[in-house]
Amino acid sequence: MAGWVTLDCDGAPHCRHENGFACFEGKFYLFGGRRVQPIDIFDPQTNTWTHGSPPPKEIHHFQPVIVGAQIWLLGTMTGIFPRETPLETVFIYKPGTDRWLEGPEIPKSRRRGASGCALHSDGWIYVVGGIVEGHHADTQAWFDRIQPETGEWQILPDAPNKRDHAPCAIVDEKLYFFGGRETGRHNGTDYNALFFATIGDVDVFDFATHTWSVHAQPLPIETAAGGTGVLGGKIHYVGGEAGRMEAFTEMQIFDPDAGTWSMGAPLNRARHGTNCCVHDDKLWIAAGSGARGGEPELTSIEVIAIKD
Repeated sequence: MAGWVTLDCDGAPHCRHENGFACFEGKFYLFGGRRVQPIDIFDPQTNTWTHGSPPPKEIHHFQPVIVGAQIWLLGTMTGIFPRETPLETVFIYKPGTDRWLEGPEIPKSRRRGASGCALHSDGWIYVVGGIVEGHHADTQAWFDRIQPETGEWQILPDAPNKRDHAPCAIVDEKLYFFGGRETGRHNGTDYNALFFATIGDVDVFDFATHTWSVHAQPLPIETAAGGTGVLGGKIHYVGGEAGRMEAFTEMQIFDPDAGTWSMGAPLNRARHGTNCCVHDDKLWIAAGSGARGGEPELTSIEVIAIKD
């Protein structure tokens, strides 16, 4: 598998973007996005789509995190463009029973959506960046963590850059926060301008020293709302959106050991507003939008084998 392969599937997922995509026990869960829709469940052994329960309300703009037998959603929005609101609580999905649960309350002063989220080996979920008023205003550099077992919430030092629509990834005791944009920079005066407010800096949090820095090598092609996955100790950042009308196909690969970015094989279909799954030494991406904003919404799934 030299490049991305678009799969022929039995069945199809619902059209969606600004959605979650997560791997749990060998199956992929596509959920959330604009509108309330059932979960779409993909079995990579048979290339088959089936369906699960819809969430109790519209949820979108989040990076899902696997916690034990649950999928946790933090830094999540609800509502319609352009003044979406952040959720008041964590939302939790249990794949084993196809049930949705309401998790711990998020402190009112730290609620936002379109944040980067990742689970660390210390058992805490780390939440960074995001925007308070949907696509209208108030992008943040906030950095927090939550303990899933107790619901305890702790405020940590701000990241160097305000950004939203950005993923994060943890590799070797460092958290990397990259891509995205400062959507709130326009302050509600020009919603077209928000697509041009992308950020190239790569913010790095060192868990050993509890300090932030900005990496010497910025993201080569600035986009927001791309998917990401870590394979072979490298961060793969796929697709995204920016000022042009078309979404992006590029796969940008960061090697933390070398401290450099390189380009991987491009997607067959440009897309943004979705996540990546890592499974069987392969990277998978599905759904999302093929152009800036929300249209067209996609149903295809692509996969690429990643070699060290």
